[in-house]
Formats: sequence, C-alpha cells, structure tokens
Amino acid sequence: MQDRAAQLRQLLNAHAHRYYVLDAPSIPDAEYDRLFKELQAIEAADPALLTPDSPTQRVGAAAVDAFASVPHRVPMLSIHTETDITDQGAVAFDQRVRKQLQLSESDAAVAYVAELKFDGLAISLRYNNHVLVQAATRGDGETGEDVTHNIRTIGQIPLRLSPQAPPDVEVRGEIYMRRDDFEALNERQRHRIAAGIKNEKTFVNPRNAAAGAVRQLDPQIAAQRPLSFFAYALHFHPPKPQALTPLEATLWGLQDYGSQAEVLQCLKAWGFAVAEQTQTVSGAQGLVQFHAQIAKLRDQLPFDIDGVVYKVNRIDQQGLMGMVSREPRWAVAHKFPAQEELTTVLAIDIQVGRTGKLTPVAKLAPVFVGGVTVTNATLHNEDEARRKDVRVGDTVVVRRAGDVIPEVVSVLIEKRLNQATVFTMPRHCPVCASQAVREEGEADYRCTGGLFCSAQQKQAILHFAHRRAVEIEDLGEKLVDQLVDSGLVKTLADVYKLGFSHLASLERMGEKSAHNLLSSLEKSKSTTLPRFVFGLGIRHVGEATAKDLARHFGGIDAIMNASIEQLLQVHDVGPVVAQSLRTFFDQAHNREVVEQLQACGVLWPEADPQGRLDLPLTGHTYVITGTLPTLSREQAQSLLEAAGAKVAGSVSKKTTGVIAGEAAGSKLEKALRLNIPVLNEAGLLVLLKPVA
Repeated sequence: MQDRAAQLRQLLNAHAHRYYVLDAPSIPDAEYDRLFKELQAIEAADPALLTPDSPTQRVGAAAVDAFASVPHRVPMLSIHTETDITDQGAVAFDQRVRKQLQLSESDAAVAYVAELKFDGLAISLRYNNHVLVQAATRGDGETGEDVTHNIRTIGQIPLRLSPQAPPDVEVRGEIYMRRDDFEALNERQRHRIAAGIKNEKTFVNPRNAAAGAVRQLDPQIAAQRPLSFFAYALHFHPPKPQALTPLEATLWGLQDYGSQAEVLQCLKAWGFAVAEQTQTVSGAQGLVQFHAQIAKLRDQLPFDIDGVVYKVNRIDQQGLMGMVSREPRWAVAHKFPAQEELTTVLAIDIQVGRTGKLTPVAKLAPVFVGGVTVTNATLHNEDEARRKDVRVGDTVVVRRAGDVIPEVVSVLIEKRLNQATVFTMPRHCPVCASQAVREEGEADYRCTGGLFCSAQQKQAILHFAHRRAVEIEDLGEKLVDQLVDSGLVKTLADVYKLGFSHLASLERMGEKSAHNLLSSLEKSKSTTLPRFVFGLGIRHVGEATAKDLARHFGGIDAIMNASIEQLLQVHDVGPVVAQSLRTFFDQAHNREVVEQLQACGVLWPEADPQGRLDLPLTGHTYVITGTLPTLSREQAQSLLEAAGAKVAGSVSKKTTGVIAGEAAGSKLEKALRLNIPVLNEAGLLVLLKPVA
C-alpha cells in the first residue's frame, strides 16, 4: 500500500498541475475523483502513510484558533512605486538605473524583466526537502502570519516541487482571485443571503475576497473561495541569516541563475504558474512599450492588476545597485491610474436610453478615477441599486476600468446620513411621462413611448428608415442627429413633413443631397404592412413576427385593436410578444404617430385577414443559401413568403427545401446529408409559377 499511495500522490499532483497551472487536463474529472478517493481510503486505513504533500491535505486541516507569527528569514521587501502614470515613469527609472550603474551614453541598453503588478496578496512559500512546509503573509515585512492551512487549498500551489528544484527554497508570489471566480462567488453569496443565511455578505472586489479567504481560520471555508497564484521571486535560506544585510539575504544564491528571467523559467519548470505576459525588454523604450501594451490589455485580463513592475534582469547588476530605505534600487512598480476611489452621491437620476431602457445613474461629487474625472456612475437597474442600497448622500466606492462606464461598487454604510432614503424606480418615463414597464424575467424598466419619447427619437427614426423596414435611403445616422438636434424633427411623422428649404438650411447639406432625400422619402411612402409594423420598433416584434401579424390581421387597425387573446392566435406569438404589442398600442401617442404617418401618405396594400392560409406554400419552410443568378436573397425571400412559405436561416429536418446558388456552403452540405430537396433559381421560379 505504501508504494500505491506514493504512486497516487505523484499521479494526482501531476494531474493537478496540468489542470490548475497548464490549463490542459489530461484525464476527466471523474477519473481524478476516483484516484483521489482511492488515496483517501488508503490513508484512512493506515494514517502512517499520510504525508504533508498528499493532495488530500489541501482541504484536510483543522480550523485554527489564531494565526501564528512567522519571522521571515529573508525580509519581504516593498518596492518603490512610481506614481507618474505617463511614459516618463519608465524613462525616469531607466535613467536612475544607468546612473547608479555608472553607464555612459555609449554603453548598451539595460536589460529588464517587465512583469505585471498583481492586485492581490503577497505570500511566501517555504519548501523543505521539496515539500511545502509553511506559507506566510507579508505582514510588516519582517514578520508575517502563518496561513499554511489555507494555502494548501489552492490548486495552483504545488505541495511538492519537481525533483530538479533545490530541496530547500522560498518562493514568493501573489494570491489573487480571477474576475469570473469573483463574480461566481458573489452570486453564490447573494443566493445565501436571499435564503436567509446569517452573517453572509458579498465582497467588494477580488483583492478583498482573496485576502479574506487567505485569512480564514477554517480551511474548509477557504477551500470554497476560488483562489489562484502567480510566482515571481525565489530565495534560498542563508546559513547565517543574521550575518547578512537585507540585500545579501535577498540575492543569496541567485547568482547561480544569472538573471531574473532565468529565475522565472526555473519557477515555471518546478511547477509554478508564472504570468505569461512577463517580458524581457531593453532600455527605456522597451519599458515604455510594455507599459503601454499592458495598459491596453489591462481590462481584457481575467484578473486585476494595478500597474507593472520593472526589474533589472541581471542579478550581478542588482547587487551593484543595492537598496535604499529597505527598497531595492533595481526594481520599481509603475502604477496605472486608480480604478476605484471614494466619493459622495449627490443625486440619483434616471437616464433613458435610445431603446427606452431606464437606468438609474448616481450623480457624484467629481472624483479622478481610471485616468479621468468622473461625475456620473451607473447603478445598472433597480435590483442592483437596491442590492447595493445606494442612497443620496452616501459615501461610495466608484470604479472605472478602461472604457467601461463608471459604476458604484459599494457603499460605506458607517458614513451614511440619518435622512438617507431608499431608492425607488419611477413607474413613468421621466422624459415623456409614458408608462414604464418591467417585463417578467427582465431586470430593466423600459419606456413604452417608443414613437413619442424624445430620448428615443433618433433610434426610432433610424429603425423606421432601415432597409428591412420602410427603407428611406439617404437618411443616415449623422443626418438624423442633425434633424433631431436642430428641432426640425420631433416625431417620426415629422420626417415626411420636411421641405427643401428645411433640408438646405442644414450644415453640409447641398441641393443635390436635399433632393435625393426628398425623393427617398417619397419612394418610401409605398411600402408593405409587414415592413411598416417592423419599422415601428415594437419590443420583441422582429421581421418574422411582423409578417405573421400582417398575414393574420390584414390591416394595421386590426393589429392595433387586437386583444391579448386575439394576438395569441397568431402563429409564433406568445404571451410576452402579445403583451408587448398591447402595451405599445395602449399608449395614445403611439397610435397618434401611426395615424400621422398614414396621413403623410405612408401606405400599403391591405389584405384579407387570414387570407394567406390558402396559399400553395403555406406550412412549408425553405432556406436560401449562396448567390442566385438574377434574384437577390431578399427578392427570393419575398417571393417565397408571398406564396405563403416561411424562410428560415438554418437547415433542419423540418426544412421543406433549400434554394442554392453559387458558392453555397455548409447549409447545402447539411441539406444533402438530410436528403432535403435542393432547388436552383430556375427550380424556385417553377415552384412559384402557380402563384404568379
């Protein structure tokens, strides 16, 4: 059993390394669990076979009453922080290095290792005879806290080093929590809070969550917090640490490796995760480029960083430069702009988006965060605002990451004013006073005055003018901005009331452009009922639904006056779509805009209700793929729909046939595999002859 236990430990540690560090598991989870349980059973039968590096010990320790103090044999030094967030921070560091190394202008550029500055918790790991024996926090740099029982729960930290590692070493690195793991943890916490479990809370940010997990007295709880680890430094235990200066202790034994880059390669070879973004660069220019590159990449990383770290690569040069005030001269942390700051909520306003979404926005006392001055921060929706319990007058943590809209992260409850009132979302649009509704299963309230609300004017016009709606050529986004901003257009119908003099007065609008737009407007007046209904921009009503409504009811008045029960009789119209239609047309101003558009001459041929049910292709579904010789895809679709068929975007067993043109791809291949009939353009025209 002793040999089998040793074999299982080796296997499980190797598989854990592939899973947690390399992100390349070689066996299924079920197989790993089987091996794990086998080792557990062996150790339970014979406790003498239990070793400190056993994978079963990652979550097996008992809770501790308090943290023991750990004197650091090699001080955990701090690194000087360069607060100049421009390129000059990197240039200034390079200049200092060259001066301290007494390099002239003709001397070669200094080689640096450029690393990420993780926003986590520094940790020191001691290995004796290759086995992890102690983990300690930084503390005051001289003495930390023993958190070995929690660190064993982190899959990315080897419990035993590979044989090529020295038997007695100390590895330094950062404990952190990935953003996705943080969100998942907070989601679990919210469920626990909702379930009424006491003393539960959500966490403010990944760093706080990671630090709290490391300092748990109970490793069972720590094991439930998803932590990760990056290694970035290596130390050897000197035989007489009291006889060495902090610099000598820091560099002891590293001369054998020659450079920081070699140290990182060794750590990776020994089984540690090392950040893949780390680079060896040359001179000030290399540092500047790395800083700019990581600044752009920052928000795409799966974990938080608050800057980068530059280290002189050569160990002998590090020794020559020495230290100052217990900080190494050969390293510096170059920070990015802070992404979180404290400020005060002055008011909570409601912002109405282009699509009618109502968003609560905190008006803030100006604060510099993420490189810009922030005065507004989103609260997302009513549920989020209430969950965070943000109130006017509160002191809050506001976060801005890259180009992401600033948001309120949390509230400092201890600073709350007595008169602060709970936020409530208004039930009417603050812009047009239309009813604001929140559909079942939705997080957002939306204004129902889509054709009337000035906040939605531009979006409503652009959607109505889309080529799949009534299609108003020459009416683009920039022109719509001009028309609305100048006050010439206030409702959708106003577009058709424009005259040549109105258009000619606009900036960069020549006579030819004005005539072209007026011609396009006149042409668009002749449309179809499905296009018109789709153009109204009713929530949940796409092209297919608009066509189904037109087929079923035949006219716009019948659609506007249909009850929920009548709407539910339409093919593919369910309760959500029916309610959305009813809510839209219950708004008097939406009906008024429809009437105004008709009065302006927007017309279409009426049809008999349900008249298309007797068409020859009713109940048939076709897919169009490739390029047809003479018909566009839209023309072919219109012809098929005129015959009563539905046109789908993908092939399935329910597909009646596929219309294939030149360069038809995977849809044609799938049709052939499923033995679905395939027609070319000529075959399509033959199919449609009875309708012609």
